[in-house]
Amino acid sequence: MQDTRQDILQILREKGQADITELAKMLGLSSVTVHYHINVLQRDGLLEVTPTRQGVGRPRNVISLRDAAMQKFPQSYHRLSDRLLDTLKNRLTEADIQNLFERIGDEIAAEHAASLQGKTLEQKVATLLELLGEEGFMSKLEKIGADDFVLTQYNCPYQYVVNRHPEVCELDLRLMNTALGAPVKRQACVTHGDNVCTFHITQNA
Repeated sequence: MQDTRQDILQILREKGQADITELAKMLGLSSVTVHYHINVLQRDGLLEVTPTRQGVGRPRNVISLRDAAMQKFPQSYHRLSDRLLDTLKNRLTEADIQNLFERIGDEIAAEHAASLQGKTLEQKVATLLELLGEEGFMSKLEKIGADDFVLTQYNCPYQYVVNRHPEVCELDLRLMNTALGAPVKRQACVTHGDNVCTFHITQNA
């Protein structure tokens, strides 16, 4: 992201809200220039612009951050997850941990059951690809034969945690099996030294 737009986000993160005039003064830029960057950020769904009337005259446009903008700031969710898993491992058995991730996978699949109902396996796999994208996975699907598919994941949003807690991989495998209602087998995994994770999906067991 361009430095000026990141600066705007930073100011709004600190102040809570501001208008064009205030931002222009703090940035040392013209109002026209700031307005351009505000339009870009608003288009990207990062800003909320709310007209606020103060007495007579034209309303003042008050600018604030939308929830999506929080992703533009440093996050440490992976470290928190790492610590939580360390604590769980000290208190639960290995079987309990595996059951926990399988249950999470089942719950995610249940949330999207309506969007998968009544679809063919190929349609379900296409919907699953969209779901995985929302979760942060970068995936590609290849059809092999009439009812077989190979799903390749190039990016795992859990990579930092998975390196230390490979059992997290059970989550997406369980999600796929439950959501598709078809056998899914992992063929490659980055935790085993592979460059990508691949899954074989078939209509028949």
